[in-house]
Amino acid sequence: MSMGPKPLPEKALKIRRTMVVADLHLGYEFAMAKEGFYLPRVFHEVVGNLKSLLEREKPKKLVINGDLKHSFVPEWRERKELRVFAEEITPLADEVILVKGNHDIGTLWLRELGVEIVDEHEVGGWKLVHGHKLVEGERFIIGHEHPAIRLRDEVGALIKVPVFLMGEELIVLPAFSPWAYGNDVLREIVSPFLRTKELKGTRVIAPLDNELLDFGTLGRLSEVLKSL
Repeated sequence: MSMGPKPLPEKALKIRRTMVVADLHLGYEFAMAKEGFYLPRVFHEVVGNLKSLLEREKPKKLVINGDLKHSFVPEWRERKELRVFAEEITPLADEVILVKGNHDIGTLWLRELGVEIVDEHEVGGWKLVHGHKLVEGERFIIGHEHPAIRLRDEVGALIKVPVFLMGEELIVLPAFSPWAYGNDVLREIVSPFLRTKELKGTRVIAPLDNELLDFGTLGRLSEVLKSL
């Protein structure tokens, strides 16, 4: 089992010499600014986090499992950010692969910058797809869901914590973006994948402050939280 997919506190999954992240949503703050919400510069944080992870782990391959970018309408700013992203990240792995997500419209030009673009990718017996539509296969690693759970902190405030869902046939990655709205998987499900699988036995693992907290199975956690 040691060779199996290993979640990391940085919201990435390691499979042998491959690093997998999902849902970077680059350009998110421009989209929010248009709606009047001003966020600190997420771009540098996301790219900086990914760079330090790749520098430490030195994977041969980086797979971005969908939604590298945020806007459905291609933006000049976004194109600039994606170019910088490719220039900063491609030197840090032998291969950089983008598995297309539903937001990744108009990204094919990234091939010129050394980013391979595919609909799905296979690693160590797992099929990597973004997760917004069902495909044939046995064992999947998906993004798209932005899984999270709600917990109460010491003062009783509800906080939302991104989580990995780790199952035998399905692994769901937390969003790599710090701003991606987490979807409380105990309340609702977004991805069609999660509706087809029995999730009760899936382990809920939260990356928090450089460590991983194991909350046990989703079924058990759901019971515990209901009883509180």
